[in-house]
Amino acid sequence: MTLTAADFPVELSPGTWDVLRGDFPLLIDGKFVSSASGAAGVTHDPATGAALADFALGDAVDVDLAVRAAHKAFGGPWSKLSHFERARLLRKLADLFEANTQVLAELEVIDNGMPMWLAGLTARNNAELFHYYAGWAERIEGTTTTPPAHVLAAGEALTYTLREPVGVVGQIVPWNVPLSMACLKLAPALAAGCTVVLKPAEETPLSAVVLGRLIMEAGFPEGVVNIVNGDGATAGAALVKHPLVSKISFTGSTEVGKLIVRECADDLKKVSLELGGKSPVIVFPDADMAKAVPGVAMATFFLQGQNCMAGTRIFVHADIYDELLEGMAAFAGSMKIGHGLHADTMIGPLISAKQKARVMSFVEEAKAGPARVVAGGKAPEGPGHFVEPTIVADTTPDMRVVREEIFGPVMAVQRFEGDDLDAIAAMANDSDFGLSGSVWTQDLSTAHKMAARVRSGHVSVNTHGAVGANIPFGGFKQSGWGREFGREGLDLYLETKAVTVAL
Repeated sequence: MTLTAADFPVELSPGTWDVLRGDFPLLIDGKFVSSASGAAGVTHDPATGAALADFALGDAVDVDLAVRAAHKAFGGPWSKLSHFERARLLRKLADLFEANTQVLAELEVIDNGMPMWLAGLTARNNAELFHYYAGWAERIEGTTTTPPAHVLAAGEALTYTLREPVGVVGQIVPWNVPLSMACLKLAPALAAGCTVVLKPAEETPLSAVVLGRLIMEAGFPEGVVNIVNGDGATAGAALVKHPLVSKISFTGSTEVGKLIVRECADDLKKVSLELGGKSPVIVFPDADMAKAVPGVAMATFFLQGQNCMAGTRIFVHADIYDELLEGMAAFAGSMKIGHGLHADTMIGPLISAKQKARVMSFVEEAKAGPARVVAGGKAPEGPGHFVEPTIVADTTPDMRVVREEIFGPVMAVQRFEGDDLDAIAAMANDSDFGLSGSVWTQDLSTAHKMAARVRSGHVSVNTHGAVGANIPFGGFKQSGWGREFGREGLDLYLETKAVTVAL
């Protein structure tokens, strides 16, 4: 496959060209290999449709080889490393991320479509993730406690706990922020001492291959991290079902998450799930409009709306409803739509033609009324899977645009009146999801009261989606099980063992 500079609107760095001109194999047991079947996929630039690269496409055979390699590594030299040696490897990997930020960011832009400003930010944040969990790797420790009375009755005794890695972990990540999703799962798993088989999304395979190379360059033992690109129905299903896998960590749709839970029930694998969202954004009449207008708009349009914590249900007090709508419509109209490599692009393409069609189905349905489209609502002509940032006003709770996760740049705005916080919270919580949310007010009391009432795992005040390596993130209701980031993210990969010794 031959790419030239003409395939991109901005010249790529030499390091990115080196990657694109190379191979995109699987990583199994420390070796870069073709798939056992020889199958390959093709990944495309969603902004232009240009074919970027062929990549090895694994199946159940490759997954089995990868899991067995991880199982062998779990009982091998990796298990003998001290916490401090694991931390050293994680810090080395973080340093390599920092050295390769530009290449990793450019690969994310051309493979996923995200704007460069966001790709650069997430690439730097990934380095911070490995530094953060390197610190936790040095602090994994148990406790001592009082032995049982019947043991003490016979003489002196000691009871203590050990924190041990869960084992081989299967990690399945989505296409919306592919490299970040891989890193936020890998970092705590490796800090805990687990071994990993990572299955990236088949739509965005490029950065995962470079991730594998950096892992090997950092000096991780063979088999500790294995990367098998493949589709969900074959490679993903094989990973979930494999008897040597002790835990599955999945980020993706609620529907697929439920299927994974059913499969894991047979052998009671541990499961953590970060699933869908339909996050509420509540704007009170005293909100600072200079901050609320761009902040609420970006809560929806960030990453083209292709993120699980997108604030897509906007509840606005009647006193400022028209003012906020007018401001957000103007903001949406000013957002530059284009290829993510352009420095001023704010809205890139959606991931695929299929996703574009799905998003536009919501928009066309909303246009039929009784709601009204006050901004956007169109798919620009030409190549690429672009959809304008769209605001649908005067929505009601029963509408599909309000009920379902769209995963696109479409905002549904509803009006509320009065100051009954319980009633406002009831509207905000009228959803199957509970992942994120935000409250916009200058009243400190109102802010804290509403944050307590919103049934979501993550709530921000006068900002939206305030995630960080040290802040636990996860959902209530059908938004998932467990928390990623923070100490809670490490706990997902650890078992607690109690030991009592009669002395």
